[in-house]
Amino acid sequence: MSSAPPVRLAVVGNPVAHSRSPQIHARFAAACGHAVDYARIEAPLDGFAATLRAFAESGARGCNVTVPFKGEAFAACARLSERARRAQAVNTIVFEADGWFGDNTDGAGLVRDIERNAGVALRGTRVLLIGAGGGAAGALGALVAAGAGEVVVANRTVQRAQELVARHRIALAGAPPGRVAATTLESCGTAFDIVVNASASSASGAAVPVATTVLRRGTLALDMMYGPAADAFLAWAEAHGARGRDGLGMLVEQAAEAFALWRGRAPETAPVLAALRRRLAGE
Repeated sequence: MSSAPPVRLAVVGNPVAHSRSPQIHARFAAACGHAVDYARIEAPLDGFAATLRAFAESGARGCNVTVPFKGEAFAACARLSERARRAQAVNTIVFEADGWFGDNTDGAGLVRDIERNAGVALRGTRVLLIGAGGGAAGALGALVAAGAGEVVVANRTVQRAQELVARHRIALAGAPPGRVAATTLESCGTAFDIVVNASASSASGAAVPVATTVLRRGTLALDMMYGPAADAFLAWAEAHGARGRDGLGMLVEQAAEAFALWRGRAPETAPVLAALRRRLAGE
């Protein structure tokens, strides 16, 4: 382990006490031989910008941003990655002297979890993306870039889904007609290969917002939530012959992408994911 002072990092959100990010980054740091001090910071709902500024001025290197502040984080950054610009949401910030750099690692984390951890190749698949908020915004571009044959974005307010698709037009240039579509929750289609729940339904305890016909036997049904919040979605999926998966793997994979931005080294994720699953199972 380096004798240099620990690099200060944090996850900023509201609420944030439940976050597993400190455990994940502590394991990454230990495996890479880095000294990292990663904290949870609960920002007031009306005080995100001030909280972020104070943390940066304290000498911190960067932070993760979680609900409900990803849109505000996007506005706070002087420089943005292309994937953050398309999503209009930032979940990772690097505090730099010439201006904060904002990125969105959610989509990369989702794709890596689907392909690497769940063992499902995205190329040519039909994907239903439920929701059009920050989680879906981060995921859409990555799903398309990974070669999904069709991505349907379904949302209660179809205009919001249409706006999300429109923001990705440059990335989708040359894509076959119909490869990416926006629709309502009621008319999103049937028998998808992959269903990703990026809506707030699990977090709020609401029912799954689409019909069971979106599933077929063997569909990979992934909820971006994890732990007890994802249980109802997973039970719904498995009761109809689908393969349920929670968002813990996505969380670990997107965290690895953020760690690489801050520390210049991509950590191994499999041991960390396995350790977290054992810990969750024992709680």
